Amino acid sequence: MAGVDCGTNSIRLLISRPAGTDETTGAGADPAAPLADVVREMRVVRLGEGVDATGAFSDAALERTFAAVEEYARLVQRHHAGRVRFVATSASRDVSNRAAFVDGVRERLGVEPEVVSGAEEAALSFTGAVSAVETADLGPEDLVLVVDLGGGSTELVVGTPAGEVVGAVSLDMGCVRFTERHLRSDPPTSDEVAAARADARRLLDDAAARLPLERVARVVGVAGSVTTVTAEALGLSTYEPAAIHGARLPIAEFRAAAEGLVAATRAERAERGFMHPGRVDVIGAGALLWSIVLERVAETAGVTEAWASEHDILDGIVLSLRS
Repeated sequence: MAGVDCGTNSIRLLISRPAGTDETTGAGADPAAPLADVVREMRVVRLGEGVDATGAFSDAALERTFAAVEEYARLVQRHHAGRVRFVATSASRDVSNRAAFVDGVRERLGVEPEVVSGAEEAALSFTGAVSAVETADLGPEDLVLVVDLGGGSTELVVGTPAGEVVGAVSLDMGCVRFTERHLRSDPPTSDEVAAARADARRLLDDAAARLPLERVARVVGVAGSVTTVTAEALGLSTYEPAAIHGARLPIAEFRAAAEGLVAATRAERAERGFMHPGRVDVIGAGALLWSIVLERVAETAGVTEAWASEHDILDGIVLSLRS
């Protein structure tokens, strides 16, 4: 099974098979067995670059994205993935030339790309995130909040420890969108940060009116901005998924790490060994948004810590192929 998550900033591929399956013949597959990763890839393509201003994908962004899709198509074929699902999020919902994107993906990958709604994106993110986080200690009234902080949007999903989604909202705030809209200087000025903070808090006011945040007992952050802030908080010299996945830290530590990334110049960010080159110029906005979300949830629910997960919408996409 193969899933592709095409977001505003990056495009990712996950190929999985039930644990114990023969890689060559496919024999021995147990449908109930846990899924094991075969391939997990990520390319920063900036599909949504400029969309907030122009309302359309640029030719250069489409070219970068299609090159990655061609690479992924070869991997899907090489590993004999029988079921493939391609999910496009945030930026793809908003553009005027969506047909060119859809047609280009179909021609290269051989499947129809799904431009999913914010609600479905949220549900897939929740499924993927809670599949790998400890929830056995939570009470019957406790809820889990998954924060999927992307390039163009942020999904807030509240659900039960068993995986039932109670409510979800998709907010027009993400690391690429807020960099282009607010944090244009290097490093961002205090006025730019204040404007971004006010914009984010206004959006979170709307979310708080629609979600039972007061019942949240566990907060799980997913996607590249969150995992990069986690690497900063842990003091990693290189990007270590095993250390980041399941990291449980006080909110104060997450916010301190985020503040450091916001204040840093792009050159200073690039010197960090864990920093992906494609995140250098947008991580300031991503870190700021993660800090603001944590601040709001701490105020509302009284939680004092949060988790980071390497499992997110991409894992949810693949898990959906089992049902």
